[in-house]
Amino acid sequence: MTEDTKSLLERAGIDRSEAESVVGAALAGADDGELFLEYTQSEGLGFDNGRLVSASYDTAQGFGLRAVAGEAVGYAHSGEISLDAIRRAGEAVASVKAGRSGTLAAPPPGTNRSLYGDENPLASPSFAEKVKLLETIDAYARAKDPRVRQVSASVAGSWQVVEILRPDGSYRRDVRPLVRVNVSIVAGSGDRQEQGSYGMGGREGFGSFVTEESWRHAVDEALRQALVNLEAVPAPAGTFDVVLGPGWPGILLHEAVGHGLEGDFNRRKESAFAGLMGERVASKGVTVVDDGTIADRRGSLTIDDEGTPTQSTTLIEDGILVGYMQDRQNARLMGMKPTGNGRRQSYAHAPMPRMTNTLMLSGAHSPEEILGSVKKGLYMVGFGGGQVDITSGKFVFSSTEAYLLENGRIGAPVKGAMLIGNGPDALTRIAMVGNDMALDRGIGTCGKNGQGVPVGVGQPTLRIDGLTVGGTAT
Repeated sequence: MTEDTKSLLERAGIDRSEAESVVGAALAGADDGELFLEYTQSEGLGFDNGRLVSASYDTAQGFGLRAVAGEAVGYAHSGEISLDAIRRAGEAVASVKAGRSGTLAAPPPGTNRSLYGDENPLASPSFAEKVKLLETIDAYARAKDPRVRQVSASVAGSWQVVEILRPDGSYRRDVRPLVRVNVSIVAGSGDRQEQGSYGMGGREGFGSFVTEESWRHAVDEALRQALVNLEAVPAPAGTFDVVLGPGWPGILLHEAVGHGLEGDFNRRKESAFAGLMGERVASKGVTVVDDGTIADRRGSLTIDDEGTPTQSTTLIEDGILVGYMQDRQNARLMGMKPTGNGRRQSYAHAPMPRMTNTLMLSGAHSPEEILGSVKKGLYMVGFGGGQVDITSGKFVFSSTEAYLLENGRIGAPVKGAMLIGNGPDALTRIAMVGNDMALDRGIGTCGKNGQGVPVGVGQPTLRIDGLTVGGTAT
């Protein structure tokens, strides 16, 4: 048995039966809880302005011990994996169980499936080969067009082993690879310059992402976007029918709608969707799912961070609210079943309901039909940052690539377009759903309560009527 295949308990010289005994004593009387162990290797290289500007390699390991009693959570963590450290953590979480003599909830079911391989992606390509790749990307981009002024490229990868142990002896292990490649280009003409970017990744090795065809495509797309934006005119302001492109524009769905369908916000009545189960919350034809089971995807997990196998959870079906994303605690308190959405950033964080890959499924209309139906509006195919208020559903999102739409034809590119609206209201304004659902390229990271986790998004081409657009045209 190699070090990579040993359990984290074995690596620390801990007998599993002893660990079970210590965890059992720590969680006696709790409603739920677990020992979460983690070991992670990560690497990142950044190339900017013709030189390597950053290179890092890190390893981290530790455990988190959680005791759950009703709505209370006790959590203690340490970078030292030892029986003594686990015992001390048990003493620290004991206060949440005061006066309780509950029966520990049943363990999550096991699974024999694996949604991704367990090989460590950091070993190949080698460090020198990764540096050479970044140099080649930089040279190729600069030779493509004289208007290229700056090229930034990066590769990043991680290999994470997690193990989950409960006092009843149930044990889960998951080995999670993750890689990402990014290219960003600034192009200029005179005093004006604009940026374009392209990223790709997933839960696999670097193989398919560092082929010449793949990285050339990334450079070409980043440059195309920068040159499009270089010719863009100021975006108009007002109320317009808006067509969203497939794939990455699903980030709007993720932020403006997805967070509002997480169990904790609904249990605490903090979501705009609270209390609406079984009611119509979107136009007919709109079906939204959170699917953590898509092989090799950035947001997918074989098991979540509580040990529950992930699943495809239907949230909105033909416009009707039918489900929430749940971890174990919120599911129990709401009388529902866990959905495999209990996630945490690392051993230093307690789990909570989080999205995996959040998608709107395809509808009946072709993209050409949808675009052709708009007399005057905007076509948005790329989005950057945004802000969302979960309670009210209000959102503001900036577009990174957008075009005027006039009489069904795509017109001039525009810059400075901001979508302003309300998530639940926007769902009811969806007039046409395309038949071209696409996933993003494996670049999403979601933040919630100070924790970041990798996620995926997806959607088909959508027409949403009467959205407010903030623009800069005078």
